[in-house]
Amino acid sequence: MRIRFRHLAATTTGFTFGLILLGVYTGAIGAGLSCGARWPFCDGWMGLFPATWPSFIEWFHRLVAMVTGFMILGTAIQAWRHDHSRRIRWASTIAVVVLPVQILLGGNTVLNFGPISSVVHHAAAQIIFAAMIATTVWAFETAGTRAATDPEADASAESGSSDPVRL
Repeated sequence: MRIRFRHLAATTTGFTFGLILLGVYTGAIGAGLSCGARWPFCDGWMGLFPATWPSFIEWFHRLVAMVTGFMILGTAIQAWRHDHSRRIRWASTIAVVVLPVQILLGGNTVLNFGPISSVVHHAAAQIIFAAMIATTVWAFETAGTRAATDPEADASAESGSSDPVRL
């Protein structure tokens, strides 16, 4: 397995965790309420540019969610494209499948702010996070197994050898 995939998976998992923390803050200050139940728009100029601190936080959360979503999609594409193990491919696919549901649940928290919508939105985030943790752990586990059986394989990949190494 290439080191770049392991780093992509780990970075994506880190972004997912950061997004969850940002989402908790966004919900705690009620930033979605600044949008006045106009999802996907908000307050500000033409409903697109934040006019207040809460609407800025809401938009920033959406921006980080978009970047993280593309990273999750990219991780799954790389898992399938480079023929990684079955469990890595399926864990990353689970994250991608839950992602559109998570987006709709995020919209629901703006339109119907309350404890139930927040908990369901957070639960979907935890499913995505768990899938990304599994993807990352299995990617590094597979690399560790390969390094234990063939120490030169991982060393050549880390040194930047042009010979691609897969595990």
